[in-house]
Amino acid sequence: VQLQASGGGLAQAGGSLRLSCAASGRTFSNLAMGWFRQAPGKECEFVAATNRGGSSPYYADSVKGRFTMSRDNAKNMVYLQMDSPRVEDTAVYHCGAHQKMHNIVILRPEYWGQGTLVTVSS
Repeated sequence: VQLQASGGGLAQAGGSLRLSCAASGRTFSNLAMGWFRQAPGKECEFVAATNRGGSSPYYADSVKGRFTMSRDNAKNMVYLQMDSPRVEDTAVYHCGAHQKMHNIVILRPEYWGQGTLVTVSS
């Protein structure tokens, strides 16, 4: 599976930004999907995950209530809507995939895409 994240850039704190992840190479609807991020000098951390059908997304506490993850199986796409971003959300955001959502939550995706940089200014 090939994954490519896009949509990053400069955002104002309190504004909004939407990231996209395009998947190809395998039956997308069989995979749970997730978002991860890595800030400069910090370890990679889990952000959000959704199951194959896109119901009941699961979020890290740090983004809960501000970020919304969704997927469109017809288009092989997942999205991360970032509302009210904070300066501490600045990071490179990656999307990942695995047959099991649990593996995404524990930072063990089977597939991992190139990231997109999000910079949030105050």
